Parts: sequence; structure tokens; C-alpha cells
Amino acid sequence: MGILNATPDSFHAASRVGPQEMVDRVRAMLEAGADLIDIGGESSRPGAVPIGEQEELDRVIPVAELMSTRFPDVLWSIDTRRASVARAAVGHGASVVNDISAGTYDPDMLGVVAELHVPYILMHMQGESATMQQDPTYGHVVQEVAHFLTQRARLAREAGIPDIILDPGFGFGKTTAHNYALLRAMPVLSRLGHPVLVGLSRKRMVNEVLGTSPDEALNGTTVLNTIALLNGASILRVHDVREAQQAVRLVRTYSTS
Repeated sequence: MGILNATPDSFHAASRVGPQEMVDRVRAMLEAGADLIDIGGESSRPGAVPIGEQEELDRVIPVAELMSTRFPDVLWSIDTRRASVARAAVGHGASVVNDISAGTYDPDMLGVVAELHVPYILMHMQGESATMQQDPTYGHVVQEVAHFLTQRARLAREAGIPDIILDPGFGFGKTTAHNYALLRAMPVLSRLGHPVLVGLSRKRMVNEVLGTSPDEALNGTTVLNTIALLNGASILRVHDVREAQQAVRLVRTYSTS
């Protein structure tokens, strides 16, 4: 899953692109081996200030129109917490809804996704983007994240959503120690009955250990992506598609040879 940010404030500066650059960025990700493009109009980086519904639509719909005209056969997902944005994006060709709130932000989300008949990615997150990294606290992070994902997946199934993907939410209300505990526990999470997506790309759990910045974190990201794949991850959400695809190919060869 390649990341396409229609936002002015994503934490990785190189991923911020305007409309004129988006065609080239999407084409490059597809040529590098992306299976899915994830488009978001609201930044969820630590400390991000929430935006209104209309502003999110104003950012997302032009990109959706671009995708439907320039890349009509490409699978893409809409990264949003709002049912209205999900509905609008699917109406313009989105194939998946990726919701960092797992339906807890907008009570209409689960029903709308079920009505739209598209797969749903639900993520664990403690707190809100603006404050989630101030003091994340858990009694047992793996058990609590697994319980949350299990409960939200059950509610999604009861709402009528058959295709569900789980995301443990690396970096969303979690310390570096919490993140590595979840990475070690990936075999547990992959046995919850649904595919697991991981978003490790250039995050603090790389930079805090290596003393790097997001711009310098590609090598560390590739290492963690490899560990995640070996531990059962099904989808990698990344800024750097070529390197992630190489990790997938090498792990697949290692696992089947």
C-alpha cells in the first residue's frame, strides 16, 4: 500500500504533494510494485490539528477525480474517519475504506461501509492525534490492542461488513516500547481471524532507536517491515514502495524455498 497524502502537514515532508505532482507519484508507486494506493486528506501525525469535513472533502475529491480519470483500473483506498468522506470517495472509485478510528469517531461509519460493500481497515488508536503521544499508558499493550481489534471487528461484522483488515496502529498513542511489544506480538495479532496491515514507515520507533530523522529512516523502515512480514503481516503501508516490494519478494522466497 503506497501512501499518497493530500495534506500540507504530513510528518514525512517528501510525501506532501500537490495536484500537479500526484500523477507522477502514483505512476512511480505503481511502477515500483504498489498493489493499492492509500489517499488521505487529514493528517494523523502526532500533534496534528483536526480539520473540518468540508476541508477534508476539498482536499480529497480532486485527488479522487484524478484517480478515476488517469488511473481508472487502479485499486485505491480512502484514509478517513468520516462516513461522508468515505461515501464520496467510493463514489469516485475508492475500493477500500481505511479508518484510523475503527468507527469510533463517526457512528455512521460502519453502516455506510456495509452499504458501500467495500473492505474496511480498522485501526487501534489511544486518544486523539493532537494529544495521543503525550503520555500513552497501558496495563498490557498487546492484550488491550488485541481486545480492541477483536471487539471492533465483531461490531463491523454485525453491521454487515464481510471484509475486514486489522491495523494495530504503530505510533498511534504508543511509546516506542509499546510499538516493539506489538511488533513481537504480530503472530498473535495475525491469528485474530483477519489480515493485518502495518504502518511502520519512517516512524518514531525507527528514529528514536537509530537517532535518525524521517528523511533518513528508509533503511530502518525496511528492517522493521521485514520483521513484520516474518511475523505474519499481510499488508505494508509505506512511503517507499520499491524497497517494501523488495522486502516482500525476499521474505516470500525465504519462506517458500
